[in-house]
Amino acid sequence: MEMKAAVARVYRLLAVSFLTLAAFNVQASSVESLRLWAAPDHARLVFDLSAATNANVFSLENPARLVIDLDDTQMDTDPSTLPLHDSAITSVRTGTREGGGLRVVLELNRTIEPRHFTLTPNDQYGHRLVVDLEYPGESAVENPIDPIEAMIREQEIQAQRASAQTQLPGNVEPPRNESPTQVQEARPHPRRDIIIAVDAGHGGEDPGAIGPSGTREKDVVLEIARRLASEVNNTEGFKAVLVRDGDYYIGLRQRTALAREQKADFFVSVHADAFTSPRPQGSSVYALSQRGATSETAQWLADSENRSDLIGGVDGNLSLRDKDQVLRGVLLDLTMTATLNDSLSIGGQVLEQLGRVNRLHKTRVEQAGFMVLKSPDIPSLLVEVGFISNPDEERRLRDPVHQAGLSQAIFSGLRDHFQRYPPPASLLAWQRDNQRSPSGNEYRIQSGDTLSAIAVRHGVPVNQLRQANDLNGDVIRVGQVLQIPSS
Repeated sequence: MEMKAAVARVYRLLAVSFLTLAAFNVQASSVESLRLWAAPDHARLVFDLSAATNANVFSLENPARLVIDLDDTQMDTDPSTLPLHDSAITSVRTGTREGGGLRVVLELNRTIEPRHFTLTPNDQYGHRLVVDLEYPGESAVENPIDPIEAMIREQEIQAQRASAQTQLPGNVEPPRNESPTQVQEARPHPRRDIIIAVDAGHGGEDPGAIGPSGTREKDVVLEIARRLASEVNNTEGFKAVLVRDGDYYIGLRQRTALAREQKADFFVSVHADAFTSPRPQGSSVYALSQRGATSETAQWLADSENRSDLIGGVDGNLSLRDKDQVLRGVLLDLTMTATLNDSLSIGGQVLEQLGRVNRLHKTRVEQAGFMVLKSPDIPSLLVEVGFISNPDEERRLRDPVHQAGLSQAIFSGLRDHFQRYPPPASLLAWQRDNQRSPSGNEYRIQSGDTLSAIAVRHGVPVNQLRQANDLNGDVIRVGQVLQIPSS
């Protein structure tokens, strides 16, 4: 009997221990910190969790609130420290939910569309719950393009695509007039600004690379991007659109989508390089490669930059299936070739200017598969201003004088290119055309024109027409003014 009683006591102790352990495991999750980033079109609230948990997010009206319920979780941080300014949140309340768990209530000052998702641990963070408050109807860009300029630019883009389509095999139209003496008079220019989209890499919960002294890439590149935008806006005939003008995250696809939405003529993404060794230093310039990276370093860097979308909770794979409205089929190849040529040309001039203010890590424009450059209809570059992993360059990247020198160098390269090859409807093109003598030897390209047809129409060899207009191939754009050489 005594033996049976002893065994029974052991079983009771084991049962109590098991129940205690189970209760401990259920209550293991806690909110260790809260982080908030406010953007012009959304706010992102991140819960840093000690363990994975289930979340239920729903809205309430009168007054407007967003409720976030976390199962079996407790609050181990002070929500009152959140920087709520410039966001849709006016206050945060927390409490124990009926039946257990944590309830967080966000008092709102505007209409929102919420979405949420969880993220598993990575090299920088543990378990996270991300709650996005999107503002319907708001632009992600604080100073969007003027509607009239947008209309002019859209007409120009549509005409360029129509021109590209005529270059497809079988679509070449016969010359409309075989007379070698008829020259169509150039029409007046709309004198629009050339729009430069300036993208500061990383942001928000994605700090980018971190230097030996703790300098965050997202901070220094934002300063340089702002200086670059100021250089652009202070120059007649140019306008800058800052893709990111604060400490918040924007997905890689969304960055180029914003540039396209703002009808940008060019897209430049500013980053600070990093490597596992502190020795590398210098600036680099990258354009998109259709066939992969031109060096092992370029491929490694492209992979590391593309992975930042995973930090932000966005799938990092690129698909053109959702971009049918932009370009289709072989038109994509034609436009990509033209924009790549422009990217490489501008990249060479930017690299030359950077070499005057900083050491160059690579003396030529590198090509790699950066997702942020995959905008087929917008020429684009990624500029690595220096190695933040190098202690000396980290110090220089924090220096406002050096930041100004880098931004001036980048814009000098862009400006030099557009002064030589201004977009047809731009103020710079109008100024260039008015500096020429009215000798009647100009032709403004119309929809359906091809270079060979124009050459036949004006009785000049194609090679001579290319040489007179500094053309490397047969790609031309509607509205572009060609100089017709004397035959």
